Amino acid sequence: MGRPLIAVPAYPRLAPGRVAGWSGESVGVPARYIDALHRAGAREAVFLPQAWSADDASELLDRVDGLLLVGGGDLDPSTYGADRHDATRGVDADRDACELTLIEAALARRVPTLAICRGHQVLAVARGGVLTQDLVGQSGLIEHGTPGTDDGAREHDVAVAPDSLLAAVLGTTRTAVSSHHHQAVARTGPATRAVGHAPDGVIEALEVTSPEGGWVLGVQWHPEDTAATDPVQQRLFDGFVAACPGR
Repeated sequence: MGRPLIAVPAYPRLAPGRVAGWSGESVGVPARYIDALHRAGAREAVFLPQAWSADDASELLDRVDGLLLVGGGDLDPSTYGADRHDATRGVDADRDACELTLIEAALARRVPTLAICRGHQVLAVARGGVLTQDLVGQSGLIEHGTPGTDDGAREHDVAVAPDSLLAAVLGTTRTAVSSHHHQAVARTGPATRAVGHAPDGVIEALEVTSPEGGWVLGVQWHPEDTAATDPVQQRLFDGFVAACPGR
């Protein structure tokens, strides 16, 4: 049996000059995600997100063993029935449509899925959840970092539900994480369960509770930031890849 192949929707078209030395648009994924998959024994299939039908999503998932959703810009608030806040940024309609369609198809087909930061929010919204569009300035919250800046990451602890898949995968019920996000899941939808929280109560991890969900985890933090040096964070990728069947 070969190494599992993981589908990874890339960041959408990046503006000219976003990648140093590239004069045209670019498509890519931060290497830390891919490095963590490689350490776990998987290969990646990176592709440009486009608005897809359910059939398109199924065709892709027929060819891979798992789905990894990574960080990036905010979802359009219309995807969860909200008006747009001034702080919402980086919205890409094609990426929203692609990833929401993919996560629904993956759940229906029981394709193992790991959803990180934005991906965690995509999972929540796909299951009927609602997001807080801006954490900045809200009283009683710790620092959750600033996305899109070189020094934006902040470290904080996450408490993990002892009876969760996440606790079994990480091997602990408390872990220090690297965080840089300004939005968060405000309310989960049906058949999802919050299984990780920051000290201020912000939801940091989700599981799908319906039987058809299979191996599905969403985490608000960035395990790829520290997985090379923190075995607990690498276990998230190891457990994900172990759940993927390979070919």
